[in-house]
Amino acid sequence: MSEQDLRAPAPTGTSPSGAVPVVDAGDEGYSKSLKTRHVSMIAIGGAIGTGLFLGAGGRLHSAGPSLAIAYAVCGFFAFMVVRALGELVLHRPSSGSFVSYSREFMGEKGAYVAGWMHFLNWSTTGVVDITAIALYLHYWKAFTTIPQWVLALVALAVVLTVNLVSVRFFGEFEFWASLVKVAALVAFLLIGIALLVTGHKVGGYSSGPGLMLDHGGIFPKGVLPMLVVIQGVVFAYASTELVGVAAGETENPAKIMPKAINSIVWRILLFYVGSVVLLAMLLPYNLYQEGVSPFVTVLSKLGVPAAGDVMNLIVLTAALSSLNSGLYSTGRILRSLGAAGSAPRFTTRMSRHHVPYGGILMTSVVCVLGVGLNAWVPKNAFEIVLNLAAIGILGTWAMIMLSHLLFVRKCKRGELERPSYRLPGSPVTEIVTLAFLAAVVVLMWFDYDGEGHRTVLAFPVILAALVIGWFCVRGRVSATAQARGGSPDERL
Repeated sequence: MSEQDLRAPAPTGTSPSGAVPVVDAGDEGYSKSLKTRHVSMIAIGGAIGTGLFLGAGGRLHSAGPSLAIAYAVCGFFAFMVVRALGELVLHRPSSGSFVSYSREFMGEKGAYVAGWMHFLNWSTTGVVDITAIALYLHYWKAFTTIPQWVLALVALAVVLTVNLVSVRFFGEFEFWASLVKVAALVAFLLIGIALLVTGHKVGGYSSGPGLMLDHGGIFPKGVLPMLVVIQGVVFAYASTELVGVAAGETENPAKIMPKAINSIVWRILLFYVGSVVLLAMLLPYNLYQEGVSPFVTVLSKLGVPAAGDVMNLIVLTAALSSLNSGLYSTGRILRSLGAAGSAPRFTTRMSRHHVPYGGILMTSVVCVLGVGLNAWVPKNAFEIVLNLAAIGILGTWAMIMLSHLLFVRKCKRGELERPSYRLPGSPVTEIVTLAFLAAVVVLMWFDYDGEGHRTVLAFPVILAALVIGWFCVRGRVSATAQARGGSPDERL
């Protein structure tokens, strides 16, 4: 597809005043190949990941049953973010998603910040994912002799191929990966409920609500440990916004998106809050361990054979799913940036199968650097990049809420019309959510024992990189806007 094709207008957003519809050149050329079941499972996959399967064990040990409250609170704000994004999608579906909406309501600077923060999140998350995949494979003796970096490289090659073939192939991969995760959780919930109903002992302990009361109640170590784990819990929901990116490649987003987004609520309540409450009623909180799946802990106490192998396969699937989604979303986001001049022109390249391979390959390059990190410091690779991913997701969520806030203000002035599917409580909801995200940063600052404090210290470095980068690209952004007849504000 040529650069001229990228500038071709596409009828998108509308306004009551009859103003010229908003055009996002980066939306051109995509096929509408994602079906309802694909989008539904992408929504599920975004709400279920290794944060629950693996991370919940250490958090339970730290905060006790109050972890369920932390998951509920963070889940609420994650849903508010994706609900705000859903309203923007119905206003104007776009594969550029929140980058496109930031451009519409905050100008090219807003789009630049939103896009590169998302890239920071998912490119570094990709490094986390391939590192995790290599570690999970080392669990089995058949892979222990293979260097960690080799396994990471193979994992990247496999998922990259899935993304480059076609969007339909990506959707199928994500559908089945999400199905594995959901089936595993449903099976465990059914087992746990059966144990509670029958009164069966787990590891010598009588299961039920009384187990929590006998070991310190909901806050066995006080409220502070629950507040500390919130920063980690937020990132367990870091994929929920991807459902908005998929909207640009669905045939009927107005019908599909509200159902997919609304379903996230009960998934959060059932899978996250429900699982934690169930785990706390099956075993004392202090028996769960950091780095060990809490589900494996319970099943091992029951004497279930190969419980570790089964759960390792599931967390491996979750990591592959996360890598798959990250390559998918960054390819679309970078194409939107590239079409406006904020990213290298290479990122606008589209294959004959309607796949934005330029942006996908660019993200993969960062992941390859992560492969090098696995070869250089295999024991520290995970921790180093996880901090950068944390900054990226906070920035992405903040930009979504700011875009929605500005969208609502335009609607109140009569310049735009809000769809019937809306974010409840606006504009108070956006302000409260932004305050919550700021509170998470404060909690991270006081996390001297963990990685949170060092993460916040990286903020000035990221900010400086964004400022320098903007001065490098603003001339190209202005020229691109002028070439497509943009407003003086767009041309900077």
